[in-house]
Amino acid sequence: MNTPRATRRLVLLSAIACATLGAHGPLHAQGADTWPSKPLHLIVGFPPGSSPDLTARALAEPLAQALGQPVAVDNRVGAGGNIGADAVAKATDGHTIGLMINGNLTISKLLNPAVHYDPRTDLAPVSLIGVAPLVLTAPAGAPGTDAKTFFDAARAAGDKWSYGSPGVGTVGHLGMELLKARSGIAPVHVPYPGYPQVFTAMVAGDLQLSMLPPALANAQIKAGKLRGIGVTSSGRSTLAPELPSLAEAGVKDFNLEIWNAVAAPAGMPRARVEKLAAAISAIVRTPEMRQRLFQQGWQAVGSSPEGLARRMQADTRVLGAIIRTQGIQAQ
Repeated sequence: MNTPRATRRLVLLSAIACATLGAHGPLHAQGADTWPSKPLHLIVGFPPGSSPDLTARALAEPLAQALGQPVAVDNRVGAGGNIGADAVAKATDGHTIGLMINGNLTISKLLNPAVHYDPRTDLAPVSLIGVAPLVLTAPAGAPGTDAKTFFDAARAAGDKWSYGSPGVGTVGHLGMELLKARSGIAPVHVPYPGYPQVFTAMVAGDLQLSMLPPALANAQIKAGKLRGIGVTSSGRSTLAPELPSLAEAGVKDFNLEIWNAVAAPAGMPRARVEKLAAAISAIVRTPEMRQRLFQQGWQAVGSSPEGLARRMQADTRVLGAIIRTQGIQAQ
């Protein structure tokens, strides 16, 4: 006898299958329905237990059920995810795709010309998975009664303040440089090995600012160890609904989010890319997957290949301008 949970799962999988097939009925004549003909490899450029890895593993099972072939997560760790992205770009088996963070799909080549792939020409956008703002944070005793007066204090402090990031060229670094250009503040950059070290330095009073992922920031704000100033998205976020956007604090034209997405080798046939995108987008929009992504600190999106391509182009344009203006190079 089917349990209510099993029945709900069957309904969800049926919806995914219908979305995948219904969106691409004309592809039958092209043989797209015969692909994949063997297991898929889903490459992740980060270690097991990392945020991209957790998202990939959440996606793998429903994607396997939607496509009728196993999906194996393959961790190719190193260089901020670029080793994994390069492996996807060079794959020729027709059954390799990758789950990547935004940096791998936008500014990797701009930050380091020695990177062996170019996201603009060597990867095919498939679908966005989740997006999230960063949270501008400060020590719990930071000056100002709200975001606006905090920025007044930051402008008055000039280069006497400092901010931390998990390294040169990371979104936390580039986002702060963008904020400096848009808000008139001037804190000095101090790179750290990772976000845990940034948090420790802020609590110790060694830093006055940082942009943290919402999952990390929210926990420390609720614990009273940090103060949330605002989120970097254009409006308020469901991931930190009590915090204003930086636009509400008077920072104009500021919109920066982190995101993850699936990409394929540039040579993958268009029909296969579209079949993948339809399946992934349908999976991401199910209540079950939305909840899993929310728990991981993501707002579920799902998109067409064109939607992801537009996001890649927009972020490359904005962050690329900061990289060129500041002469930033990955270390």
